[in-house]
Amino acid sequence: MNSELDRDAQQLLRDLAPRVLGVLVRRYRDFADCEDAVQEAMLAASLQWPGEGEPENPLAWLIRVATRRLTDQIRANAARRYREQIVVSFISPEDQIALAADAAMTSERDETLELYFMCCHPSLTTSSQIALTLRAVGGLSTAEIARAFLVPEATMAQRLTRAKATIQESGVAFAQSSAQDRSARLTAVLRVLYLIFNEGYTSSSGSSVYRFDLSSEAIRVTRQLQSVLPDAPEVSGLLALMLLTDARREARLGSSGELIPLDLQDRSGWNAAAIDEGTQLLQRALSQGAAGPYQVQAAIAALHDEASSTETTDWPQILALYGLLLKMDSSPMVRLSHTIALAMVKGPAAALAVLDELATDKSFSSSYRMEATRAHLLERAGAREQAILHFRRAADATTSLAERNFLLLHASKLTEEA
Repeated sequence: MNSELDRDAQQLLRDLAPRVLGVLVRRYRDFADCEDAVQEAMLAASLQWPGEGEPENPLAWLIRVATRRLTDQIRANAARRYREQIVVSFISPEDQIALAADAAMTSERDETLELYFMCCHPSLTTSSQIALTLRAVGGLSTAEIARAFLVPEATMAQRLTRAKATIQESGVAFAQSSAQDRSARLTAVLRVLYLIFNEGYTSSSGSSVYRFDLSSEAIRVTRQLQSVLPDAPEVSGLLALMLLTDARREARLGSSGELIPLDLQDRSGWNAAAIDEGTQLLQRALSQGAAGPYQVQAAIAALHDEASSTETTDWPQILALYGLLLKMDSSPMVRLSHTIALAMVKGPAAALAVLDELATDKSFSSSYRMEATRAHLLERAGAREQAILHFRRAADATTSLAERNFLLLHASKLTEEA
């Protein structure tokens, strides 16, 4: 009998974890302890299910085990004032019946979207809201979140610890969000979904080019959000961006699983249905008023998708859109992407000059993308030896095996051509 969960069971656990957390947080309010209890339930499942078989109702099983872990933990720390307030150490029979009803009901009800809003806690800064939600609901590791924020892993671990402590100390309960709450927290929720999709589409570590579980879940939840807020242009813009980008996913992999960059992809392999849906969403969003950053990024993605090749891409329009985007979002990744568009319109020398200015920003100190972008621009400028050097530096800095292999292979090709 297998001692490890198969892939389907692992995926099931990833899908159910946010729903279990949603039930516990809604009932017991203590986010940090609820998250710990869910993690212990996931571990118990990974150890027991291979030998005992998957339970008939996996969600109810996980809720029951997580609740037991949470109850034990609270009883062990009952002297603390906050835990006394939630009095789980004396769960009544009525509460147990209610919990069973929760388990049965949530097997049909998906609370994932609500949990996103709940985790964007009002006592936290926006960056801490996003980081905590990525960890608790999105399922990203601390290292993956750190790479998304371009900070060291230790820094992000401290930030997450402080965020949980802030929630504990604030005394503000986790509760069903109101329409006003959702409006105030929407920006943070959109950012979380955007970052989860990005980590899925371009995995920052490991051997896979992408993580379909993350990107597909981000699209699924964003669809839910768009159905709840159909008249919110940025929600539609984000969904359009995801679809227009994800449409190229299959073409990013070669026959041996190697990474294929955009300019070398077989565009006939792009998902036409996803492109059509994304384009329609974008057009509807743009007709609703002033464009926001997700709509602008979706417009850039649409220009790439409608072009038959890199050479026929409307780069001047893309550069203009990046200029607009920079006024809304001057994040490191947007600034790097802008330099690529600048090179395609005004030449690599102009882009390298801008890149030299960006290099003084400490945000780029641990990012391989700066080295990779410089290598790409140097190659376009004809400086092959320097390009080779920076391609290899980028390969040394990345934690993605697929990216590393691509960068080293490209450096080798340039060496052979020199």
